[in-house]
Amino acid sequence: MVTVSHPEDLHKWAKLGMIGPSKSTVSQRTGVRMGQTRRAWGKLVKLPSGNWRATYIGPEGVTYAAGATFSAKSDAEVWLGQEKRLIDGDEWTPPAERRARRRGKAMTFGEYADQWLAGRIVKGQPLKPRTRAHYRRILDNVLIPTFGKLPLPAITAESVAEWYAGRGNDTPTLTAHAYSLLRTIMASAVEDSSIPVRVNPCHIRGAGSTRRAHQVKPLTLDELADLVEAMPDKYQLLILLAAWCALRFGELAELRRKDIDLTNGRIKVRRGVVRADGEVIVGTPKSDAGARDVAIPPHLLPLVKAHLAEHAQPGRAGLLFPAAHGGQLAPSTLYGKNPTRVKLPDGVIEWRGGTNFYKARAIAGHPGLHFHDLRHTGAVLAAQTGATLAELMGRLGHSTPAAALRYQHAAADRDKAIAAALSALANGREA
Repeated sequence: MVTVSHPEDLHKWAKLGMIGPSKSTVSQRTGVRMGQTRRAWGKLVKLPSGNWRATYIGPEGVTYAAGATFSAKSDAEVWLGQEKRLIDGDEWTPPAERRARRRGKAMTFGEYADQWLAGRIVKGQPLKPRTRAHYRRILDNVLIPTFGKLPLPAITAESVAEWYAGRGNDTPTLTAHAYSLLRTIMASAVEDSSIPVRVNPCHIRGAGSTRRAHQVKPLTLDELADLVEAMPDKYQLLILLAAWCALRFGELAELRRKDIDLTNGRIKVRRGVVRADGEVIVGTPKSDAGARDVAIPPHLLPLVKAHLAEHAQPGRAGLLFPAAHGGQLAPSTLYGKNPTRVKLPDGVIEWRGGTNFYKARAIAGHPGLHFHDLRHTGAVLAAQTGATLAELMGRLGHSTPAAALRYQHAAADRDKAIAAALSALANGREA
């Protein structure tokens, strides 16, 4: 392929039939073809078909293109990023040579999956550590044992269907996650021509989704009060902020004094803490929308001030909910120990022993409650105030409407109660 650096060269080579159409579509000001996107490295061109062609200039000054076009611009950008990393790491060879080697000796799924995970980019950013660790566990425990040694072309729709059917219904959520990961990896292999076909072998309808095994039931205000009262003093505000401000555990565990704006009654969510492979990692929130300011309900402000005075670490960088060792609180510490369920002779259920969240949830009458369910409670409470979808997305830190819509649907039950109360008023009686 010929490298062209000046607009006049485009006209010259086009006349010789060596590049592009004979009719020039080059900007005289920039030298860039119409439909072409300038980038710091590499170029993207949107074709009449709607697909994107990705090209770049290699180390020796020759222009190289992907072996296929991309239906999504983001996929083309990922390919350019992968090529740039190969060049920067001095591991680059021309794409055609790599494709020829793959045809001669097909890469196994295990080899390709390792490379894919190492270089995976989503929306221009590398995977979050917790997501990478999650994918690694799925590969090692579920996908590699079945597909690891198979050459990529040997993974067919039939073999995928047989594997999926053999998983049964014992672990539906894990199976759905594993299938989604397999489908994504094989889609990448198709795009970069690692498979000599243009069809992803993973096309089982609905296999990447599953019904929620744990059905979330929002707490009533009385149940929330019982839960808070049963918690140790130093964790009561954490429960309240999880419910009334719909904050994630990782966001709460990384909150510091500097993130609390008492003057304006706001919490600045800018970081979160996760644990991956035994490592404590502080990073940006789960999504771009996760960086947000959350208004604190006024009735909680006196409790926030009391907590800052009694339980938070000193200094602007002091943690609101520190662990005993001074670092971020771990989920296992918050949960504590499960109480023992005892059925008394009169049929009454009594909970004995236990600590922290495990004990408190039993006392509140919700022994199966998850901490994340408190966020659901907060979202439903916000939806019941009449918050719009956009307002819910902003408060919860959602980047897409789908999750926020779940909470609006939950609030529809409250709307029915309001309608019933209105009828009762019309009939001259109390609801």
